[in-house]
Amino acid sequence: MSTPLEMMRAFVASYPDADILGELAIDFTDAVPFCGGLFPSGVVEISRTRDVLGNVTCLNQYNFALYAVMEKAPGEDTGATYNAEWLMGFQSWVQEQSCTGSAPVFGDDPLRELITAQNGAIYSAEDEGTAVYAVQLSVTFVKRYRS
Repeated sequence: MSTPLEMMRAFVASYPDADILGELAIDFTDAVPFCGGLFPSGVVEISRTRDVLGNVTCLNQYNFALYAVMEKAPGEDTGATYNAEWLMGFQSWVQEQSCTGSAPVFGDDPLRELITAQNGAIYSAEDEGTAVYAVQLSVTFVKRYRS
């Protein structure tokens, strides 16, 4: 059985252009181009309901930050454009996978599952010709507990 972290790592790695992320480290990324890091921030309970039999349904959310280190020379537009297009392409791909049911299922109700990639932006840029980009990944899912 895969853990949510393993599932998200495999999902990100299945992006057709994920090769620029290298091995995709957890909680770490090198400061060299073409590597990435996945930083989990745990589960958030959004809501909880209990039926007359005592069964509980929780709406939960996993949150992750994806960091990608890419080449970007200071003041140069070509690399910045490529990097921005990669971020936008990744975010669109995540949406497509979630909408078509091709994304992994984290909860008990695949029809209510939602995976998003948003707020892709440059996080930092170095004079040495690298930049770190960040994307917020969220998985909203239902978890049911029977009493």
